[in-house]
Amino acid sequence: MDRTLKVALCSLICNIAYSAYHLVLGIVTTSWWLLTLGVYYFILSIIRYFVLRAKTKRRFAIHFAGTMLMVLSLPLAGTVILSVVRNRGHAFHMIIMIAMAAYAFTKITLATINLVKSRRSTSVTRLTLRNISFADALVSIFALQRSMLVSFEGMSESEIQIMNAVIGSVVCAAVFLLGANLFRKEKMLYRRISLKSDQ
Repeated sequence: MDRTLKVALCSLICNIAYSAYHLVLGIVTTSWWLLTLGVYYFILSIIRYFVLRAKTKRRFAIHFAGTMLMVLSLPLAGTVILSVVRNRGHAFHMIIMIAMAAYAFTKITLATINLVKSRRSTSVTRLTLRNISFADALVSIFALQRSMLVSFEGMSESEIQIMNAVIGSVVCAAVFLLGANLFRKEKMLYRRISLKSDQ
């Protein structure tokens, strides 16, 4: 198992734990936002697991991952709209906020490192895991931003709504584009492979 797959396996374990944390906290606090995040991370865990296990069906795996990311952006957009219209978010204790910040920034750092390393890679699995990692990290950043705005004073209600709407929209669009990007990469990679086989 190479280093990329080891990192992906660690991310899978973290995703499952983080998903369970949000689901439990969402049930305890009756927060639809936390429940949505828990389900989102759980689905990402399933996608990542499927990609890691798909050794002989890599082309199907990249199609599946791309489709799921594009589909996930739609309910995510719905939750962003509801968060702006109906719910400003929950204020959390500073310790919870520090844990969320550590998770979010670790995710975005690992995703960026993975992007640099896989920039010239022809591995379908590596490219797919890279996009999944970014989808994970972007939503984590949005969740952190949404919670920070209500946990710490300094912004009015209307300013919080505007920030949630802008950042949430950018994240939803980015997740959709990450899914669409997998289809483009898949076509390019397999076209390159077919050209080599013809030579």
